[in-house]
Amino acid sequence: MTISILSLHTYPVKSCGSITHTQIGVSATGLAHDREWVVVDHNGHFLTQRTHPRMALVQPALDASALFLNAPEMPTLRISLRPTEPRKAAVPLHIWNSPTLGQDEGDLAGRWFSDYLGLPCRLYRTHPEARRLADPNRISQWRERNPGQTTFPEEHLVGFADGFPFLIANQASLEDLNTRLLARGQESVSMTRFRPNIVVQGLEAYEEDYVSSLQIGPLTLALVKRCPRCTVPNVDPLTAETSEEPMHTLQSYRSFESGVLFGVNAVIAGTQADSVLSVGDQLVPELDI
Repeated sequence: MTISILSLHTYPVKSCGSITHTQIGVSATGLAHDREWVVVDHNGHFLTQRTHPRMALVQPALDASALFLNAPEMPTLRISLRPTEPRKAAVPLHIWNSPTLGQDEGDLAGRWFSDYLGLPCRLYRTHPEARRLADPNRISQWRERNPGQTTFPEEHLVGFADGFPFLIANQASLEDLNTRLLARGQESVSMTRFRPNIVVQGLEAYEEDYVSSLQIGPLTLALVKRCPRCTVPNVDPLTAETSEEPMHTLQSYRSFESGVLFGVNAVIAGTQADSVLSVGDQLVPELDI
């Protein structure tokens, strides 16, 4: 069976809602505008659905000039995409233990998130001078396992995503999970729960665990790390209600030393200024050795 891209998704504000695309620009830092903004509390800690599940109901939209955010009982918030002159000050931030830089989107955006979440917040955009790197040890290990990839970069920038610029998920793996959920008398779940950037079809369930890379024309997606999951998939993206599923079921058969695994983190090489990914693009897999 042909392996191809089934769907493409971005999450402009970290841990908020998604946008689904049929075609989207791609760079070394990820899909265009993915995790380009982050909400931070008054202590400087970034906020996620882990502790603030209502973030799931913040729905983004993009046009050529602005990011628009909507949420229940809130007015639409518009954030300009145009760079400001002079450039905004770089504010030191951390995503987990990884330092980076952000630029404050101003009082209006801060008040909007503060009112919605009920605590003092600021909204930051990735600063142009930020140089946060995906885990270099994972990249080095992948390069050692793939000696033929002699031109694959050693460094890969990442914005406000947890650790890597891409998360790839396999539709067959979700279908297997849903079969198990239904057998337990639970409701099936959508892939939205797992917040992937690229959903692929044509692989067997969990075969992504053993894929080293995916070739898409001149682009190489290196699958560098299987993704351990937190509790965010237990948040219903339509209601923000939380439960024990699907993680309870996933834990029963996908628990490993590194955690409960679903999906694969990836980095990319071969991108140019006009690089795009499209639903239906065919992928050529290389199995891990």
